[in-house]
Amino acid sequence: MPHVATSIADLLGNLAGIAHIDGDRLVIDDEARFRSQAAADLAWTAAFTEDDATAEAVRWLVWEASQALGARSASIQELYMARARGEISGFTVPAMNLRAQTFDMARTIYETAAKADVGALILEIARSEQTYTFQRPMDFATSAYAGAIAAGWKGPVFIQGDHYQFNAKKYAADPEAMTEEIRRACRLAVDAGYRNIDIDSSTLVDLSKPNLDEEQKENYTRAAELTALIRSLETDGVTVSVGGEIGEVGKVNSTVEELRAYLDGYNAELRKRAPGARGLSKVSVQTGTSHGGVPLPGGGVAEVKLDFDVLGKLGVLAREYGLAGAVQHGASTLPDELFHRFPTVETAEIHLATGFQNALYDHPAFPAELMEEIYAWCRVNAADERKPDQAEDQFLYSTRKKAIGPFKRQIWDLATKDEILASQGAKIGFLFEELRVPGTMAMVDKYVKPVPVARPIPAALKAAVAG
Repeated sequence: MPHVATSIADLLGNLAGIAHIDGDRLVIDDEARFRSQAAADLAWTAAFTEDDATAEAVRWLVWEASQALGARSASIQELYMARARGEISGFTVPAMNLRAQTFDMARTIYETAAKADVGALILEIARSEQTYTFQRPMDFATSAYAGAIAAGWKGPVFIQGDHYQFNAKKYAADPEAMTEEIRRACRLAVDAGYRNIDIDSSTLVDLSKPNLDEEQKENYTRAAELTALIRSLETDGVTVSVGGEIGEVGKVNSTVEELRAYLDGYNAELRKRAPGARGLSKVSVQTGTSHGGVPLPGGGVAEVKLDFDVLGKLGVLAREYGLAGAVQHGASTLPDELFHRFPTVETAEIHLATGFQNALYDHPAFPAELMEEIYAWCRVNAADERKPDQAEDQFLYSTRKKAIGPFKRQIWDLATKDEILASQGAKIGFLFEELRVPGTMAMVDKYVKPVPVARPIPAALKAAVAG
């Protein structure tokens, strides 16, 4: 298993001959060993060391290595603007939520992408996922960069903050406090190197209002406010790709009229708050899916009736407003035979999460005893989430994601993980093909120019090197 450093001295000793620090910069001495050995050691140390100074040092080392080795954080904004102008089309960008085994999943994704010359792909995590998977923005980003380095990746790394979502009940009780939570989340994301953020204020839509503008007003007002904030945080000349949302996933399907009301209101509000600021690059809509799917008694997930016709029409309207198109959430549990239809209707992006989690938990190589331990944990620690009409298997399916954080080390250290990751890689390759992203690297290189950004060396690391 990879080495988890317990101190900065231990960390530097483990890097001897692979990399060293010269002044305030990281120098890679042996690129092959850095990719094959050090990247994993650094990822494990960032995730599991109990020494805060060592964790901070590792995050800096991984960031600097990503800059030096060509796996730089980037915004997908300009690619999406080219799509809005009609210069490119015919593909759907997969945005993949990495809840578990983040380093190894990122490595597997980039290895699979490199084989098919895929450049248009996003790694993401939602605010809710951050909590139960024990991955703050800086933690997630570090694992993602390290995974890209280990894969030998040389290209933009699109990391996205997914579903920066308002809690409707908390907002009703204290709108300012709830909004400040999202503001803080945006600041932390940008600090971690995220250059793509999805603002989900769709939970504030009030269908009891007398007209569409009033229904969407809280939604578009908060989305515009947060876009203005994000624009104020851009210090490296890179425009963060910001997404909006009009329909809460799992609720009523979106309409063209709703999207028009949202975009008109948003654009007017953004002009007031930040004249001349760039707006949204995409907008998420609801067309029939739900997060994680709907589990059935006895196993399996309910069939989804996804309205591709509506999805296509919403995308057309979004592009008329200068966006890349519509985004589909909750897609990972859909039947395989549906994925080819997303690029057919010019869906800009789809989000894939629970399917990868299920492929991990349900894989024959996942230890049965660990699965039982996880289920026992769920019965105790997620008992308050059990619905009166839920069967036992429905309850466990719905809550087992909450065990990913508490069992993080066991899951990262699985002796059988290579077999599981091989299956994940095969599914990822299939999704790439169905979404028509193979061969997109040249297109990404044309429109996306990652900007090199050097971060200040942590004081404790600098002192250790000097000492």
